[in-house]
Amino acid sequence: MVSRIEHPAGSYKKIFETCEELSEPIPAVITGRIPSFLRGSLLRLGPGLFEVGDEPFYHLFDGQALMHKFDFKNGQVTYFRKFIKTDAYVRAITEKRVVITEFGTFAYPDPCKNIFSRFFSYFKGVEVTDNCLVNVYPIGEDYYAVTETNFITKVDTDTLETTKKVDLCNYVNVNGLTAHPHIERDGTVYNIGNCMGKGATLAYNIVRMPPAQKDKSDPIAKSKVVVQFPSAERFKPSYVHSFGMSENYFVFVETPVKINLLKFLSAWSIRGSNYMDCFESNETLGTWFHLAAKDPGEYIDHKFRAAAIGLFHHINTYEDDGFVVVDVCAWKGFEFVYNYLWLANLRANWDEVKKAAMMAPQPEVRRYVIPLDIHKEEQGKNLVSLPYTTATAVMHSDGTIWLEPEVLFSGPRQAFEFPQINYEKYAGKNYTYAYGLGLNHFIPDRIVKLNVRTKETWVWQEPDSYPSEPLFVQTPDGMDEDDGVLLTIVVAPGAQRPGYMLILNARDLSEIARAEVDCTMPVTFHGMYKP
Repeated sequence: MVSRIEHPAGSYKKIFETCEELSEPIPAVITGRIPSFLRGSLLRLGPGLFEVGDEPFYHLFDGQALMHKFDFKNGQVTYFRKFIKTDAYVRAITEKRVVITEFGTFAYPDPCKNIFSRFFSYFKGVEVTDNCLVNVYPIGEDYYAVTETNFITKVDTDTLETTKKVDLCNYVNVNGLTAHPHIERDGTVYNIGNCMGKGATLAYNIVRMPPAQKDKSDPIAKSKVVVQFPSAERFKPSYVHSFGMSENYFVFVETPVKINLLKFLSAWSIRGSNYMDCFESNETLGTWFHLAAKDPGEYIDHKFRAAAIGLFHHINTYEDDGFVVVDVCAWKGFEFVYNYLWLANLRANWDEVKKAAMMAPQPEVRRYVIPLDIHKEEQGKNLVSLPYTTATAVMHSDGTIWLEPEVLFSGPRQAFEFPQINYEKYAGKNYTYAYGLGLNHFIPDRIVKLNVRTKETWVWQEPDSYPSEPLFVQTPDGMDEDDGVLLTIVVAPGAQRPGYMLILNARDLSEIARAEVDCTMPVTFHGMYKP
């Protein structure tokens, strides 16, 4: 599962370079045979513009959103990409400068304005970015490109045209939603975001959006808060990137990475700060696990605690015999991993990249087990009785329940990240396989498969090739959990055709086919297969 490859030539720097959008789809050169059941589109999002004029963007999550699409038709494949015409992008292109502050890049006030108009714009409040570079998912019959702010952007998945900017604050009490919703079979969407709770305290709301409406009305307008989680610190919500959902429960993991709201609101316009400046780590808080019943939504007030971790991606969450099993891609300790994702770090020479990753939190795939049935008299003993896990939960005298995880995979500076499963059949259910992108000192250089029961692993890897999150597509009549294919976009900067979509057999990660195009592609984060 660990990388067998070094990258001394530094060709990974190419995936952090600006590229042009395409005016029309280009045909791919196919090797192997495209499975006949692939008839839709692979949609991916990531940054595509890394500077405006002579002003650079500084952080991995700052580049302007570029949507990529591979279309399958009759065994042929085409590739297409367009920048999403967000306000952040259009205004930057128009004014040839960074106009809206991004995650790690401060937008300086317009130099043409005088001191008075600049002073007044301080009081107008911050313009929040709509740069939707993280993911794309369906709400009702529409598709939205998203980041983690209150703005989501409706896109036409055929033409990749941008159709509408939506402000979630107009519909529901959240400051933003994650780019990682859970979507049920009928199209119901669940997501989480932080919000103002009761009595001027911070909280986290789970929001439910219904499936497509018979009367064709917008499901977003019918968004409802289902349940609210309290915040460990009154004025400092934790950064939340995803959450867990089993058949009957929500799991929210509150990590020690905090957003200092006071800093966020005050420092912004005056001192030229960005989002990254507003994060801080609480070194004493550890990690709080929160549980809530799903329907009807109800917070379950037990104090589940664990050692400090950073957490971006939940893998899967399921119930078994009175327990909730929570599988996550963890980063050990309280330091914010995003501190290591400045573009200057990622574009450094290989020795420097490795040196930086030595200092960073270490990645680990972990399984936590939360007991549902808790009695005060059971202090000091392990409450977890599932036979197949070494994870424990122990009640302390103060009523807190301390969770120790089982480690499913661990390799020094070798992360199993951007996890995917057979979501359609196994989301929220007891499962066996997870697929992921292997990060080698933060550089993506392999596709990995993990058997979460036996800890067996499989790897696909080629020299100087940089894949992206693998998406699982089930074979239509497939019976087994891993009966299907993985789709990933690979960038091989030295190759004759430097960008390709790779199709792997999900059973053993053997190559089925690839569709190569004559243009390079920057990094992508998340996406979906649209049948």
